[in-house]
Amino acid sequence: MKLPAYPRTKPSGVEWLGDVPEHWEVKRLKTSATCWVSNVDKVPAEDELPVRLCNYTDVYYHDHITPDMELMETTATADEIRRFGLRVGDVVITKDSEEWSDIAVPALVKKTAADLVCGYHLAIIRSRPKVLLGDYLLRAFQSCAVNQQFQVAASGVTRYGLPKASIGDAWIPLPDVAEQRAIAAFLDRETGRVDRLVAKKRELIERLKEKRTALISRTVTRGLPPAAARAAGLPANPPLKPSALDWLGDIPAHWEVRKFSRCAFFQEGPGLRNWQFTQDGIRVICVTNITEAGISFANYEKFISEEEYESTYRHFTVAKGDLLLSSSGNSWGKVATFDADEVAILNTSTIRVNENSQRTVIRSLIGWLLTSEGTREQLGLFMTGSCQPNFGPSHLARVWICVPPLPEQAAIAAYLDSETAKLDALVAKVEAAIERLQEYRTALITAAVTGKIDVRGARATCLAAE
Repeated sequence: MKLPAYPRTKPSGVEWLGDVPEHWEVKRLKTSATCWVSNVDKVPAEDELPVRLCNYTDVYYHDHITPDMELMETTATADEIRRFGLRVGDVVITKDSEEWSDIAVPALVKKTAADLVCGYHLAIIRSRPKVLLGDYLLRAFQSCAVNQQFQVAASGVTRYGLPKASIGDAWIPLPDVAEQRAIAAFLDRETGRVDRLVAKKRELIERLKEKRTALISRTVTRGLPPAAARAAGLPANPPLKPSALDWLGDIPAHWEVRKFSRCAFFQEGPGLRNWQFTQDGIRVICVTNITEAGISFANYEKFISEEEYESTYRHFTVAKGDLLLSSSGNSWGKVATFDADEVAILNTSTIRVNENSQRTVIRSLIGWLLTSEGTREQLGLFMTGSCQPNFGPSHLARVWICVPPLPEQAAIAAYLDSETAKLDALVAKVEAAIERLQEYRTALITAAVTGKIDVRGARATCLAAE
């Protein structure tokens, strides 16, 4: 759908905005709205009133806030409820963040309740309804042209904060209320269509990942599918035998079931302290560096001095080709291969897993065993900790695994390498499509809010297209 440009434009007087429609104004936000910052924390108190709290994540992950969301139940004083209670049409934005790009993410209050209160790290923007509509203001904050002002204004090093004055000082394009309503309605329709398509693609990704998990689990406990087995020179339908484990069931009769401790070598990192880290030197691999896409240091880097490495930690050196397993937190169970040529060591919550001296299980199959559903389920039972679940080498050693003959292990590992690569490529393709859709969504919002396209006559066109 191609939308027309406005017939007549004028310079906006704001460099980043360029020209705007001739009949539009460009004003600072504080001329059309009031802004204030919430200080309501999550900690309940006996002498306070019960409330439902709109928190940072409620705003960050949703366009709209309503009382029927899964909101935190806590308490607040009567004065806090009066000052920070949310009204229909309010726009709530993220005021602080660990990333500058997450500053001023907005959500619109579509419905409210007497106990719905804005929480800490958020700011409330309440517009004057005869001048500025909340529905339009939501989209203005989502547009690149407006939002980048807040990102530039945010200050900080490890955590960024947006000064209250910078919110009111931001310039926003301001058509009349009727046109704001038309722009907001158009964007509601179009972004809704994009969002539904993105949701379907995310469902497809989940199904592909479930298929990947099922493929790995089935292959490491039952062997290759018949066609793949014949291609590898193996029996297509080998006879089965009881595994003696209820959760595992029958396995190929020529396989064995063993404890992981009999088949692999485990080593956990030493648990370095913050004061030991340096600006450069020997790289330290931490749990956050182990991702589904491999070892990544893009967002988190730690080092220790070469002197400390030589004197104390050389024993924890990671070699190229080593398998690394994350063993703590929400990202536990991720497996990646260290493929760099540089010297690096383990840190706590990272476990090196390789063949033991008997080499009864090859390294490439160990990687697949670690990611199988059966291994994860067993580790889930052994894990300790509630807020920060974790496991160690002693728990991993207790895990039961299926052990085929060595030639069959190689065939299974090669098959899983090939088949999972196909699934991963499909996931990557769908993720790229989602990224393009989200870029289109942002570009469409920006174009409509800044007057680069005229959407006033788009309703009939959109409905006809649907």
